[in-house]
Amino acid sequence: MATTFKTLMNNDAVATRSMLHEAIPLTGTIVSGTYADSNIKNFTHGMWQAVYDYPYLSSSANHVFDLTVGFSPNSGLSASSPTDTDEPQQVKKINMYNEMSQILVGYDISGSIREFDRDGDLTGGTKLQEVFFINFARLLSKDEIKKESFSMTLMTSGTMAAAALTGKFTFQDTNALSNYKVNSPAGEYGLLYNTTTDASVGLIYYQAGIVVLTSSVFDGATMFGPYDKTFPGTEFVTVKSALTGAAISGSADGLRNRLVNVSFNNTTELNSTIYFCRANNNEFNYSANPTYLSASKLVVKNNTTDLPVSYITTIGLYSSDNELLATAKVSEPLKKTPNDEFTLRVRLDY
Repeated sequence: MATTFKTLMNNDAVATRSMLHEAIPLTGTIVSGTYADSNIKNFTHGMWQAVYDYPYLSSSANHVFDLTVGFSPNSGLSASSPTDTDEPQQVKKINMYNEMSQILVGYDISGSIREFDRDGDLTGGTKLQEVFFINFARLLSKDEIKKESFSMTLMTSGTMAAAALTGKFTFQDTNALSNYKVNSPAGEYGLLYNTTTDASVGLIYYQAGIVVLTSSVFDGATMFGPYDKTFPGTEFVTVKSALTGAAISGSADGLRNRLVNVSFNNTTELNSTIYFCRANNNEFNYSANPTYLSASKLVVKNNTTDLPVSYITTIGLYSSDNELLATAKVSEPLKKTPNDEFTLRVRLDY
């Protein structure tokens, strides 16, 4: 416990913020074949499908992302009076679209739920009414996905047989650093572009860690399903027939099995306070350690003319009432005499 304290002034502390980034690569083999779907979890409610990096019953499995689909009640795919009995999960698909729209797009001035917009223009523009949602786990996205780092490659056409998949396209949030949008209640988002055609195909919400992908990228696909586990016995020729005739898990299977890879950099926001602890030449030259004295004499001095010597090993940060709040250790003791001055930089991260 210290017996001598030095008050830190305003110019002795500074607050900083750092952004730490980690590269996240996800290969299609993880989500569509390596574990024979033992890493894919479908829930009894049927509203989304969870993807893990290892068989999900294993204690070492990590949640990677959730997949679901939805379409707007204004979509041409929406029946006039949808029921889950006659049309598999139609109500749930509309509810999923509305739920995600409320969170990511919000409401207009009339109180109606906005639809996703291809160009981020909430007052007009081309709407995304039939979409896939990819919700990345917080374990991967951390505080947010780094802008202009997202890339996803899909096989968008052909049948589900591995050798027959064609139409390999990559989608990226091109120019997002300078052209990201801020008119979302969920934070900042960017547009996803087909790097081959330069067409906008979806949206990526950076803080929410959610990708919204238009189903139209799979318009060239044949036998999109290829089957629905919840409603077996039916093969779906197009993505639109899968969206209306398959359960959500069936459409999610169709997307998973066409995924080649996904990569992005996540972001961890690290807030810090840096304290500059200054030991001037006339300060901290004596130790409070009882062994520093012997018979009222300094044991580190051989002659009365010798300068006092101490060794700095620890820095303590105290509250205004002298309660110890944090300590920092130096890598090796620092010899301190009246001929020396030190400025020790202590960083607290939170």
